[in-house]
Amino acid sequence: MKKYSYVHNFEEWEQEFTFFHPVKVRFSETDMFGHLNNTVPFVYFEEARMEFFKSIGLDREWLDKKNEAIPVVADLQCDFLQQVFFDEKLAIGVKVDKLGTSSCDLHYKGVAEDGRVCFIGRGSLVQISSKTGKALPLAGDVKGRLEQAKKSLQN
Repeated sequence: MKKYSYVHNFEEWEQEFTFFHPVKVRFSETDMFGHLNNTVPFVYFEEARMEFFKSIGLDREWLDKKNEAIPVVADLQCDFLQQVFFDEKLAIGVKVDKLGTSSCDLHYKGVAEDGRVCFIGRGSLVQISSKTGKALPLAGDVKGRLEQAKKSLQN
């Protein structure tokens, strides 16, 4: 298997995912050959990321209009392993990999119903001030929820 800079041992890495969000490939998400368009996994990552945040209670924290802190995607990448076609059902996994002072690194995988890992990815999310646009340290409760989600992977 090909090496990926963010995956040291693929089998171990793959087993650490506990959160999955289902998606179904729509016709509009395919190219003229019936393949999933290469931009679409990023949309799936976003959808799964938001559902992951809801599952750990961060949606209320970050979506509260009174809150100055907002998460922004600083970088995002995707590696394609298998072809994906119209009407396939996928499970998009999300896990916390690393936590920084004002950021977290999330990892993703898209898995077909037959168990094939079709694409994988990673991305950094940075918490910034909606007023200044500068990085803000993750508040204790936000960091705590992300740390708890990360710890649940290790148990």
